[in-house]
Amino acid sequence: MLVRGGGDLASGAIYRLHRAGFPVIVTELAQPLLVRRAVCYGSAIYEGVMEIDGVSAQRAETDHAVGAMLASGVVPVLADPDGQAIRRLSPAVVLDGRMAKKNLGTRLDDAPLVVALGPGFTAGTDCHAVIETNRGHDLGRVIWQGAAEADTGEPGITAGQSHSRVLRAPSAGYVQAYRQIGEIIEAGQVIASVNGQSVVAAFTGVLRGLIHEQVRVEAGAKIGDLDPRIRRENCFTISDKSLAVGGGVLEAVLAAPQVRPYLTGYEAPTRI
Repeated sequence: MLVRGGGDLASGAIYRLHRAGFPVIVTELAQPLLVRRAVCYGSAIYEGVMEIDGVSAQRAETDHAVGAMLASGVVPVLADPDGQAIRRLSPAVVLDGRMAKKNLGTRLDDAPLVVALGPGFTAGTDCHAVIETNRGHDLGRVIWQGAAEADTGEPGITAGQSHSRVLRAPSAGYVQAYRQIGEIIEAGQVIASVNGQSVVAAFTGVLRGLIHEQVRVEAGAKIGDLDPRIRRENCFTISDKSLAVGGGVLEAVLAAPQVRPYLTGYEAPTRI
């Protein structure tokens, strides 16, 4: 199975699939745009090795290294911004977990089963199944016909905070971090800066995410996440939302008739 994107929501699916015994490969950008880096398997691109909730991921430099990692129970993470690994590796399942809110090129014929997260996809047109990612009654639901709820552009409310918990770049440039993920931040404290312009905490909370300093950001881009619940452990474990979405992906894989030959042994499992 190949997962495009190793962000926090995709990581819930990566975790669920890996724990269920499926071999999973992750592809990412050369400089992934990850905010909740401590719970993103895609962070292996930066860190070399990333362990979250007992599942380890490692940056892979070659396809040969991918096979060795899978054999040792490690999730390989490839820098593959253009999706060339899909053609080279011919996976049985492709999951587009990039959460771009639009289709960046995923096609129905990328694999026997193509699953996508959230808005921007239509099941039956550019993928076989869409997983609902919006909080509420349908979170994690598998959609076999139609699309997920449209992107509202509104961040979810957490302990009464909404827009104020999302940290945004005051200008284009590179983020200089003054605080680390997991730190308690007091209201009014400077968390980071971009081109000398400060990013200040609007309330007291725990810094749940901050984009890597190697990534150039545009003005207004989301660069961090401040959580008013002040539970430090939440910064380093997969969230309830990500696990719910991951459960939907696992259901789609197990329910899809085109995947069953690979599960039952009716056909040689030559695909990833």
